[in-house]
Amino acid sequence: MRNFKLPAAAIVIGLGTAAFADGHAGGWVLNGEQSVVSFGSIKNDDTGEAHTFSGLTGSVSPDGMASVEIDLNSLETNIDIRNERMIEHVFKNAPSATLKAQVDMADFDGLAVGESTVTEIDGDVVFLGVEAPVYMDVFVMRLDAENVMVTTQSMMFISTDELEINEGIDMLQELASLDSITRTAPVSFRLMFSAGATQS
Repeated sequence: MRNFKLPAAAIVIGLGTAAFADGHAGGWVLNGEQSVVSFGSIKNDDTGEAHTFSGLTGSVSPDGMASVEIDLNSLETNIDIRNERMIEHVFKNAPSATLKAQVDMADFDGLAVGESTVTEIDGDVVFLGVEAPVYMDVFVMRLDAENVMVTTQSMMFISTDELEINEGIDMLQELASLDSITRTAPVSFRLMFSAGATQS
């Protein structure tokens, strides 16, 4: 498994976007209220902290084109000033990051209620004008006839190099007077999809 970047991860997130379309002509729509992307960071070598993005929108079209948009302003690090600094210095006040992938719907046709599968998905994350490939193993379960859950199957690690955000991380470290901030972050996500008309 290769390394990715911070918001991507986030972002990463959703890609696996439940590739289930089992006969639903309208495709699948992400339920943002029930979906979340999480990532961790370590400062000063031994202090770990957890962060989340809750502002997610997205869909999977009937032909398997998956797209998930992450509202970068929905970042929650549990410290207000850190939220503000990350949005300003790392995200450069960009409104969102987008994850896109082409999913083979045939892999999921016939998945019965209560059944699950694990698959690897390739995609791209677009962030601040940088487009980077992402790869992830996702666990997908059909909860009922209308709803599908997609989660990370194993730990993903995202590098700050690939999305070119090291300068912003350097600024955070300086502002917070920290000795270090790790440049690789563990990322996980839970994405809930429902049958319905896909977004245009």
